[in-house]
Amino acid sequence: MRATILSLFLIPFFLFAAEVKSYDFVVAKDGTKNFATMQDAINAVPDFQKKDTKIYIKNGIYYEKIMLTGSKLLVTLVGEDRFKTIINYDDYAQKKNRFGEEISISGSTSFYCSEVEFAKKQKGKKIRTVTLDNYFNNEYKKTTSGQLKPYHYLWDEEDNNGFSLLGRIFEKNGGQLNTLRTAPTLQNLSKSNIYIIVDPDTEKETEHPHFMNETDAQQIAQWVKQGGVLVLFLNDSGNCEITKFNTLAKKFGITFNEDSRNRVKGNDFPTGAIAVPKSNAVFPNTSQIYIKEISTLQVKAPAQTLIQDHGDTIIATAKYGKGTVFAIGDPWFYNEYTDGRKLPKEYENSTAANDLVHWLFKQINN
Repeated sequence: MRATILSLFLIPFFLFAAEVKSYDFVVAKDGTKNFATMQDAINAVPDFQKKDTKIYIKNGIYYEKIMLTGSKLLVTLVGEDRFKTIINYDDYAQKKNRFGEEISISGSTSFYCSEVEFAKKQKGKKIRTVTLDNYFNNEYKKTTSGQLKPYHYLWDEEDNNGFSLLGRIFEKNGGQLNTLRTAPTLQNLSKSNIYIIVDPDTEKETEHPHFMNETDAQQIAQWVKQGGVLVLFLNDSGNCEITKFNTLAKKFGITFNEDSRNRVKGNDFPTGAIAVPKSNAVFPNTSQIYIKEISTLQVKAPAQTLIQDHGDTIIATAKYGKGTVFAIGDPWFYNEYTDGRKLPKEYENSTAANDLVHWLFKQINN
């Protein structure tokens, strides 16, 4: 498994270069340079050093689990080639540990960056609360011990279905994660700056689903009007409840169609390809995204189409009072399609997730 977790934690200090220039240490798998392993080179960096340490890594597959601790400051790792300098420990999210439990995405990664370093990225940023709904989306599954556990698009869920990677992007940019497990009200949303609702349940998914109703919709709409930022990540017809949920969406000029587009079979990725127009206000660094099995949108004022494909509205936004709404008919940024492992490199979902988070923070007005 390639250490694609680097894309979230280490972009500022993991680079690639074609040749060795001036570096403090050089790592070569064959032992001909300073170190034969990346971990030995990292361990050699003096703790709490105040000057930059540059480590150059020659091409090769490094079978290691690497830890960059909080005491190793200002470390820059430079790979010889982005496709030939590989960290691989052959773990995967569904692999079982000795207790019979899945090791998950975080457990399977080959490169760990300590929370001490991660927290430093937040210094100087105003903390904003990002609340994820766990009321309209309220699914459970049985654990190996037979207990019921909440799952599907949750902050703490590290497997393919979770939002843990999206959560880390929010945290990296000064977000504080929160989960709302009760019906939304002006009061319990008052400390939230961003509220995300994803994949509302059908009766097939939850024994007693919480359907959207006029009371809940009015409370959410009033919160948006006062400056809140609402994110609607729905799903296609048959995989989420749409009819009742439109009670909320229509207040902003958005209607989710009960359809299913981009039905990808196997690894036919081009079927899920959506081009992002140049100079897009929300996704300025993204040129193409991948979305499968989505519901399309109908849009009227105050909503506007953000991205369209073959005449279908794929993504819409709306200004409502002092607040903002972002809508797409797919959960989209769950781990499976943001961790960089499954999608070919031309699909920039991870870049799009970062773009969206930056844009959402700019819309906060409460």
